[in-house]
Amino acid sequence: MTKLSVNINKIATLRNARGGATPNVVQFAQDCERFGAQGITVHPRPDERHITLKDTYDLAEVVTTEYNIEGYPDARFQKIISDIKPTQVTLVPDPPNVLTSDAGWDTIQNKDLLTDLVIGYRELGVRSAIFIEPDLKMIEGAKEIGVDRIEFYTGPFADNFTLDKNKATADYVAAAQLCIELGIGINAGHDLSLDNLAFFKSKISGLLEVSIGHALVSDALYFGIENTIQMYLKELSVG
Repeated sequence: MTKLSVNINKIATLRNARGGATPNVVQFAQDCERFGAQGITVHPRPDERHITLKDTYDLAEVVTTEYNIEGYPDARFQKIISDIKPTQVTLVPDPPNVLTSDAGWDTIQNKDLLTDLVIGYRELGVRSAIFIEPDLKMIEGAKEIGVDRIEFYTGPFADNFTLDKNKATADYVAAAQLCIELGIGINAGHDLSLDNLAFFKSKISGLLEVSIGHALVSDALYFGIENTIQMYLKELSVG
């Protein structure tokens, strides 16, 4: 069963646009879990343009499923992980001003950095994952690092899905097979939606978790969050 982790960054963006506490990020996370989500994901960026530092700690008090905190491992981020000890930390190679995560780690060039981080997370009892593209050399590098899981950056898949579904997934299928052979867990995220999720899931063996925010929150504007979560869970039950 592939787990659905709801990325609630967009809820914080909506709240921050007006100020105050509406919508309530903590309540929304609790409702997502109540409606069937098996995890909550946040990305506490330094500029706090969506999830704030306070949000990150407040959520740690209430999330009862899997709490996934993603981000670039600067000193601020490392303190958050050390303090909270979430279920999973997902490392992304984002510079501070990037709009959204749009590239994976070079696991060869950053081997020493990532290895040290993974060792530290393991000592904290935190599962590690790194954002990565479906490049076989990068997957082999991830094995050398010792990371528990990789998270496929699925932006290119989503971009090419309507042009040629099978071609869009070909690199991911090969990379997933290598992950299985190497004993690395597989997550995925970025631009997965009701349109492409079931197909991606059906093609990727061993897919453990997907993290979805933008599309899911956008769908909730039309369908409501409870119904939307059930729709995504249904897509993940295919295959």
